[in-house]
Amino acid sequence: MRLILIRHGQTPSNVDHFLDTAVPGPGLTELGLAQAAALPEALAGEPIDAVYASNLVRTQLTAAPLAAALGLPVEVRAGLREVSAGSLEMRNDREAIIGYLKTVYSWVKGDLDVHMPGGPNGHETFDRFDAVIAELAAAGLSAPAVVSHGAMIRAWCTARAENVPADFIVDNALSNTGVAVMESADTPGAGGPGSWKLLTWMGEAVGGLALRDYGEDGPAGEDVKL
Repeated sequence: MRLILIRHGQTPSNVDHFLDTAVPGPGLTELGLAQAAALPEALAGEPIDAVYASNLVRTQLTAAPLAAALGLPVEVRAGLREVSAGSLEMRNDREAIIGYLKTVYSWVKGDLDVHMPGGPNGHETFDRFDAVIAELAAAGLSAPAVVSHGAMIRAWCTARAENVPADFIVDNALSNTGVAVMESADTPGAGGPGSWKLLTWMGEAVGGLALRDYGEDGPAGEDVKL
């Protein structure tokens, strides 16, 4: 299965650097809507056979233009939601952001028992994302597009891809509508999360320079500066 992972478009909370992870969350800014509108052309070369999004408003709005262009519905799955910020929710101070990113980094290094302050541990976070990906594989999909979130995509790709080290998450940011492509030769869920390789990582927004929002794309997509 070829898995196309897309971060949502820009939100007002991204601009103000809030750790905004709760459901339903904010919608998209004008720029975010333009970023979403650029996805169909940017992904025209991909043989996408399904479009999925998390249960947060921003991912569904981002997925809508792509799904419409393909004549497909947007399938919503709660397991694709962002890494919960726990008690750090709606904070934008540097201490909270570093605490959030350090926790996520500990998970990709294998310390899955560590809890986000006031929130879930790595096992819970990866398990619910793995469960959705296993569902997609079991459905026989060959190239689903999944619109999810900055920290979730970065953490999951780093943890699951066999061809990248744990430090990959440190140096590779993911701006809004950045795209990662993963590939698995086996079936996720058949005794584990599957064997994955990261094929491509495009950390910048699709659609060119006019749609880039580096610096206003929120803490979840940032380099992990510890």
